[in-house]
Amino acid sequence: MSHSGKLPISVTIIACNEEKRIGECLNSVQWADDIVVVDSGSSDKTVAIAEAHGARVIHHTWPGYGAQKQFATSQARYDWILNLDADEHVTDQLATSIRNTFQNLPESIIAFECNFEHFLMGRWLRHGEAYPDPHIRLFNRQAGDWNSRQIHEHIEISGSTGKLEGSIRHKTVESLAEYIEKINRYTELQAEIIVESGKQVTFSQLFFRSLWRFLRGYIFRLGFLDGIAGLTHSMTSTLTSYLKYAKAYELQKKDQE
Repeated sequence: MSHSGKLPISVTIIACNEEKRIGECLNSVQWADDIVVVDSGSSDKTVAIAEAHGARVIHHTWPGYGAQKQFATSQARYDWILNLDADEHVTDQLATSIRNTFQNLPESIIAFECNFEHFLMGRWLRHGEAYPDPHIRLFNRQAGDWNSRQIHEHIEISGSTGKLEGSIRHKTVESLAEYIEKINRYTELQAEIIVESGKQVTFSQLFFRSLWRFLRGYIFRLGFLDGIAGLTHSMTSTLTSYLKYAKAYELQKKDQE
């Protein structure tokens, strides 16, 4: 425990123009002794809100998702890092689980996994690909860090991991229209990665991977139990799968011309 009675954990958050969401994120981690917000050029009240919540704000030009999170890790005061995006927050159950774990932290464990909950069309999804959707977000930086991928970055570690109770709640968009815009941006990056890898896109990838994505999420993982929101999530996930390959195919055809 730190001198302040807070946990010796650094919470790292990357942000840019997140004034609508970052407050809830910061409120959920006030039990941590160190909160670092790496801002890449906000023009709204993001920085002011972060400072008002006691965060250390560091300005750093945007290098990509993975690289920005690596930079945030390097600015932390403690080796144990909890990473959150500005549109995520920790539930009370997860906060309690982290506190209990750090009262008797096993030396062999170097990272912890927790479940995610995603919000869409007025409800927290509890089925399909959206839940439990486990990820490692609490880790010891002496054993690993984020990779440098432009998108779908993840923590790469070497050692034993544990499991935390509770979840991180992810409320990424305010509307379906905003969700579609995000899908469009992300699939452009994904398409570029596919093309750079040298893999040729085929009809089977366009059709069968998209079909399987829908069947897996909506039928086999019971996405239909989340009603219209569950159907929408499965359909947009299918669209995401299709668009990244379709855009990659388009780029490849242009390169061949």
